[in-house]
Amino acid sequence: MKIAVVGTGYVGLVTGTCFAETGNNVTCVDIDKKKVDKLNAGGLTIYEPGLEKLFTRNQKEGRLHFTTSLKEGIKDARIIFLALPTPPGEDGSADLKYILGVAEDLGKLITEYVVIIDKSTVPVGTAEKVHAAIAKNATTDFDVVSNPEFLREGVAVDDFMKPDRVIIGTSSEKAKKIMNDLYVPFVRQGNPIIYMDEKSAELTKYAANSFLAMKITFMNEIAQLCERLGADVDMVRKGIGSDERIGRRFLFPGIGYGGSCFPKDVQALVKSSKDAAYDFKILDAVMEVNEKQKMHLIPKIKTYFNGNLEGKKIAVWGLAFKPNTDDIREAPALNIIEALLKEGVMITAYDPEAMPNVKAILADKISFSERQYDALADADALVIATEWSEFRTPDFENIIRLLKNKVIFDGRNLFDLVKMEEMGFHYESVGRRTVTPNP
Repeated sequence: MKIAVVGTGYVGLVTGTCFAETGNNVTCVDIDKKKVDKLNAGGLTIYEPGLEKLFTRNQKEGRLHFTTSLKEGIKDARIIFLALPTPPGEDGSADLKYILGVAEDLGKLITEYVVIIDKSTVPVGTAEKVHAAIAKNATTDFDVVSNPEFLREGVAVDDFMKPDRVIIGTSSEKAKKIMNDLYVPFVRQGNPIIYMDEKSAELTKYAANSFLAMKITFMNEIAQLCERLGADVDMVRKGIGSDERIGRRFLFPGIGYGGSCFPKDVQALVKSSKDAAYDFKILDAVMEVNEKQKMHLIPKIKTYFNGNLEGKKIAVWGLAFKPNTDDIREAPALNIIEALLKEGVMITAYDPEAMPNVKAILADKISFSERQYDALADADALVIATEWSEFRTPDFENIIRLLKNKVIFDGRNLFDLVKMEEMGFHYESVGRRTVTPNP
């Protein structure tokens, strides 16, 4: 099948590559010539585990192409995916200008029946708007389908190739058959393709991400309570996670969620609710709590240093909003760094993938270390902001040798409390007791 994907961001590039992997001929379109040139030359523009292998193989086999020309990209395509940015406006609403702009252009270019698919996360009613924008100029029949993505950064290739479910919103039987043929190779193990109307499909994506954000936030509230009551959030997490009605996933407390999806999607659902004259109080609370949670370690750090951080040097491990990605959008690490800089702290940071992106926005405001342990040299404390696997079992003797003080503030609860106690660390985490060295 000939497929066009408009937009080569995170969603577009993964989508295009994975569809090529099942034998489709895919052309990805982007207005950024530098990006397209790099992709055509065999270079990836995002970091995503497992993507490079598929990308290289499908380019070599001639199934994956890139162009800046929309006309060239959609030529002979039976399916056109719109994987374009929907950045939040000041009021939290999703900005549809890129999607609707391309939709108008498509109306001038399509010459035979095609299925045009909203892959971007969009508010309820967008499919109707896209259809109207295309219809302004179209002289042929077409259908607009809502097919939201459910990709987790860091495991996006697995999520795409082996989806829990595929959501397809369409009222067209013709489009339904084409979409079924497209997705059947991905659900051979029996996971469902769920068909519904377009509006329900659009709302499903927002509802899913908002529920997960709420689940994370609930555990962060429980962690706050644990610290005040002397309970252990890890024990509470295991206790409630064993209930199959609740489940074990998304129950890990920390310093808040970030990334490109949860913050934007919660905001957009709140805005959509207000537009529908409904006050979604739970999600208002989720946003408020999450912003506060990003700063959870700051009072702990200030208290340990008796309120005076001026001139202190602190090492930060982890800059990405989560492991296995270079994405720093809404990353809690950036909130922590900004707060520490205001207190006069000197910061040296390390992250396996995200440092170039942070350098682009912070420049020389902080220092960067190319190696994990070099960031610790002569630091007064270590702050952990991202749970990269390489941070989980570090060389503690090396940490002790390099740090001025055996002090760790762990925003991701990576280490065992008893082990920290035995090694003589001052160790503070989230929702657990503070470990202090024996006098």
